[in-house]
Amino acid sequence: MSRPNTIIDGHTHVFPDVVRGGRKKFCKHDAVFCALYGDPRARMAGSDELVNDMNTQGVDQAVICGFPWEDLGLCRLHNDYLLESARRHPGRLIPFACVPPRGSGPVEAEIHRVIDGGMKGIGEVAHYAGEEMIWARPLAKLADEIGVPLLIHTSEEIGHHYPGKGLHGLRSLYEFIGTFPGTTVILAHWGGGLFFYELMPEVASTTRRVLYDTAASPYLYDSRIYEIAVKITGANRIIFGSDYPLIQPARYIREIESAALEPSARKKILGENLAEILRAEHC
Repeated sequence: MSRPNTIIDGHTHVFPDVVRGGRKKFCKHDAVFCALYGDPRARMAGSDELVNDMNTQGVDQAVICGFPWEDLGLCRLHNDYLLESARRHPGRLIPFACVPPRGSGPVEAEIHRVIDGGMKGIGEVAHYAGEEMIWARPLAKLADEIGVPLLIHTSEEIGHHYPGKGLHGLRSLYEFIGTFPGTTVILAHWGGGLFFYELMPEVASTTRRVLYDTAASPYLYDSRIYEIAVKITGANRIIFGSDYPLIQPARYIREIESAALEPSARKKILGENLAEILRAEHC
């Protein structure tokens, strides 16, 4: 079966040793981190572990994200680790900036610092409190001005509950996208199902620049979602993302290769789409 020349995992998370070794300590600093990672069974991986798994599973490059700490100082610590990881694994890791949910003032300075240092995007940004997406507007504006993609955590409004399932609805997300038509937005986790609404012409017009990643798909959707999504949005707007270490990338690759898709569509999803975004942006 034909594969792309480069397979890119567009959504992974890695943590520095100090965080992985001090889970309880960092839980005291951040309630959302504790909700997602307080359970010692919740996996956290380092960048070396990620690259080892990439090597065994046929992944050539990966976007590495940190965590949206409320404390900007923790974001700086995490960003330094992401940049250092990319330097240690040249050509393999693509760092995205880790920032608090509410971005302004010093947050903007941090974003400029890390983009100047080699980061290629902003995200995964998230806010789990159920507020309207006004909090993300400064980040979208800044991403547009700098010319980098913005990766946003999204969740389904219905279905089973899990740690990290956000509460803001699709209406708020849709209005946010309409406010920033020039920003390259990547919606994690299939956009919480927003793409289904692209069967409505006005929604399709508003979201035409939005991309959807596949992160956590095996936990959320039947594998037929790949075929259905391509029929609705086209293959150009879907990005393979594993949410590693939550799920190993090989599981997605098997699903995508088994889906009833044209070989060209598989290549786009598994790497070509993200590569094109990073070339098109000021990266």
